[in-house]
Amino acid sequence: MSEFSDQLTAAMASALAAVERLPAQSSLFGELDDDTLVATNRDLAEIRRALDTRCAVVAGEVAARSTRENGYGGLAQRQGFRSPEKFIQHITGTTFRDAGRQVRAGGILRERDRDSDPGGLGLGLDDPSLAPTRPWLAPASAAVTAGWLSVDVLDSVARGVGEPSEQVSAEALANVVTTLLGILRSAHDAGGPVDADRAMLLARQLRDELDDQLVAEREARLHEARAFRRMRGPNGLPRYIIDPDIETAALIDDICSRITSPRRGGPRFVNEADNAWAQSVIDDPRTTDQYLHDAMVDLLRVAATAGTETKRIVGSRMPAVRVLVASPNLDQRQGAGHVEGAEFPVSIATVERIACTAGTIDIGFDSSGQPLNLGREQRLFSRAQRIALAARDGGCGWPGCDCSPAFTEAHHIDEWLRDHGKTDVADGILLCRFHHMLLHNNGWRIIRDDSGHYMLIPPTDRDPDQTPIALSSRSPALRDLRRLTASGPPAASDEPVHTEGGGDG
Repeated sequence: MSEFSDQLTAAMASALAAVERLPAQSSLFGELDDDTLVATNRDLAEIRRALDTRCAVVAGEVAARSTRENGYGGLAQRQGFRSPEKFIQHITGTTFRDAGRQVRAGGILRERDRDSDPGGLGLGLDDPSLAPTRPWLAPASAAVTAGWLSVDVLDSVARGVGEPSEQVSAEALANVVTTLLGILRSAHDAGGPVDADRAMLLARQLRDELDDQLVAEREARLHEARAFRRMRGPNGLPRYIIDPDIETAALIDDICSRITSPRRGGPRFVNEADNAWAQSVIDDPRTTDQYLHDAMVDLLRVAATAGTETKRIVGSRMPAVRVLVASPNLDQRQGAGHVEGAEFPVSIATVERIACTAGTIDIGFDSSGQPLNLGREQRLFSRAQRIALAARDGGCGWPGCDCSPAFTEAHHIDEWLRDHGKTDVADGILLCRFHHMLLHNNGWRIIRDDSGHYMLIPPTDRDPDQTPIALSSRSPALRDLRRLTASGPPAASDEPVHTEGGGDG
């Protein structure tokens, strides 16, 4: 172990011991007067700001060792994670968004020449070979290492001022950052807020002032930044965020305005049919947000069936919602069903409604939880087998991966060529593309033991003993079935799992 490692270990132990000396009982802080409580909160913010800076520096180094150029040999990838953000999230237990912020801020801090020794700890952070690629952010990086600016604000400043363009030079952005830091430092010295949201707003405003005379450049930038993103909402369900360009924003605003105009005092209609529609919108018991949600979903359903042979939007396979439910639950109209790829169960009434419109596919499971066997007649898993694998696995089988079945590939646990493996469902497991390639490229293996359970075998460079890691199904319907039949396994044909809403997905 190097001298720096020894010093770092000692410094970390000392810092942890110092923090642990602080009380963590609410009752003790309840005894403080208001002024002392507020002062304590400010002091803790200073401590956290200093700690977050170090966390970002480490996250930046992890990211540097996990770049795309390193491929599957990168630090995060060798640990089984597709990105440094996922790895940081796993280590710290934070959100993916927070991990991304740490990585971005750490990358900015890493770019800057660090010719000082923060805290006098001998941390050896000097690296003159690291020439900054975003020199306009150097003053903000210096403010972070000086201790008065947080890494969250640094990230907001970086995203708010953006990148140089043909019309906006790096020098102009440096002036923006300097002006912004002056505003934030004045607020900090006055005891006011220097929060990330306010910094983002100010940064964008100052950048926009540069772009006032550059309408075409701004329009192109917003067009390039257009996106439709899926993320996890606070209630656990997906949340979809649209970042439109200028034209699309106007179109969506117009559609939303037309849908909800009767409730907002919009223009009165002349013909009787329009008036009747407007009154129905006003009388509808749903909230305006609920009504707009349902209307936009109806528009998507109609659009999904549109298109011609020469222009397709969703391809030849129609979107489908697949619901899994254990047969006893459906027969007795109790318990719940599960939408494939979603975390929350749905009521039996919803299962029956989808079955009424889309039909059912019955999948029988044996006592070990295995569906369907088609032997070695074909190299690729069939659509029926893919449906069975999705029902059994519930998504990517890699530990900690949350990819839904729609984003997975079927892996032969016994290689088709090397091991003369069979294309049986029992010999297949779903893996997302990243973990499928990681498994093949980095020497991982998956085996099935005598009881039918799947085990992940790490490569020797990860674990010399190659200790098996148990893999578990994420299928809630299969868990329901096993729970319902725990007293005695049924025959394979007696307790099927129904797949409702069967599409080609």
